[in-house]
Amino acid sequence: MLRLYNTRSRNVENFAPLRAGEVRVYVCGLTPSAEPHLGHARSFLFFDVLRAYLRHLGYRVTYVQNVTDIDDRSIAAAREEGRPWNEVVQRYYTSFKNSMRALGVAEPDIEPRATAYVPQIVAMIERLMDAGHAYVGGDGVYFRVSTFPGYGKLSGKQTDELLVGARIAENEQKLDPLDFALWKFEKPGEPAWPSPWGAGRPGWHIECSAMAHELLGEPFDIHGGGTDLIFPHHENEIAQSESLLPRPPMANFWVHGGMLNFEQRKMSKSLGNYEPLSELLARSDPQAIRLLFLQTGYRKPMNFTEESLAAATAALAKLRKAFRTLAGGAMPGRAGGDFDGIVERVEAALDDDMNTSAALAVLFDAANKAETYAAGGNANAAANALTYALELLRIVPTASWLQESRIDVAVVAARLRERLGEVALLGDDGHGTIAAVVAARDRARKSKDFALADRLRDALAAEQIELHDTHDGTTWTLAGG
Repeated sequence: MLRLYNTRSRNVENFAPLRAGEVRVYVCGLTPSAEPHLGHARSFLFFDVLRAYLRHLGYRVTYVQNVTDIDDRSIAAAREEGRPWNEVVQRYYTSFKNSMRALGVAEPDIEPRATAYVPQIVAMIERLMDAGHAYVGGDGVYFRVSTFPGYGKLSGKQTDELLVGARIAENEQKLDPLDFALWKFEKPGEPAWPSPWGAGRPGWHIECSAMAHELLGEPFDIHGGGTDLIFPHHENEIAQSESLLPRPPMANFWVHGGMLNFEQRKMSKSLGNYEPLSELLARSDPQAIRLLFLQTGYRKPMNFTEESLAAATAALAKLRKAFRTLAGGAMPGRAGGDFDGIVERVEAALDDDMNTSAALAVLFDAANKAETYAAGGNANAAANALTYALELLRIVPTASWLQESRIDVAVVAARLRERLGEVALLGDDGHGTIAAVVAARDRARKSKDFALADRLRDALAAEQIELHDTHDGTTWTLAGG
């Protein structure tokens, strides 16, 4: 049975759907105000695996992932870039979608935009006003936190703890530092929609409550996001939603993924360690990034380094090599998808709070035994089992991964030219560039310039190019090809 950590109870609990055979999931999506980064990738990759595993368990899954397409941040970005806010949103949203496709993340079942649900948002605020949970301030409508006794339970903090450091910003006109905006009145040059209290736009938190209510009802099974959303975003969602519910909770499980640091520091443009996700994907194998993130438990903080990505790339090549050994170049079928308990052990790991790290350990153990399986005549059974297990982890988004390389030779060659730069290494085309680098390594080895030889070898290995040294020279192949 699947067990998940519930942030609200702070316990790992048995998961059972609220409706037989059906699981409803709401995950807080992107605010398209800047280029997506690695932190976004980690969060959505995990929920992609969770959704796939729930479906593997036989559940009908409705997966909702919203788009915050109107927000202070997107308006500020539009002002800074001198472009209309909706153009800024569409630009970064398109970049995000392209990156998700490259990573093999499946499309949400429903992907609502906040601006498409303004009527539902206004209706929910009206209900909060009628119930005495909201009031009109000078610059908008605010939720009155003092009317919700359970405030702070998700983050595990008491109201007096939350007040420490809370303040009223200069542009806010609310009665209490903890109160939060439900509706922001129109400002010059900003987009606005009509409401009973005056033209304006939704606050950040109310959109998710209104869309979850409209699309999934309450209570629904799983509400997800990163740990950075626990407070204030998810705490505020609970307050405004459950103030209107006859029988809380809003969501049965609250599931949060851990934070990602880049080279031991939080990603930040000011620190100079912020790399757009699109750029990272242009120089890396997307499946290696998936593998890297799955090697760490989803709730744990994680530190991304170039070394860790290189190690994941090498590990991915090892899995691909094991498949070539077992499959003999032919795509194994899904029938008979168990061998030596591989699938069962992967399922047991995922049942244990989605322990993808333990699940991968099972796969690498099988990869280490690939030649033994093949020699014993068990290659097809083992290949079937590994294929199925990798599909559970969403590392193999399509079956063709076993048959042909997903590596674009021209892209690999371009990255080699950028990494190495020496004009002498440039070939006429993609294959020619790779061959030129391999030949240069051979010359460096013969002249005992081992530092250069190692540098060229490492550059090739980073691109999943396997070298085969023989008495007649060196040949190369693309890992997984």
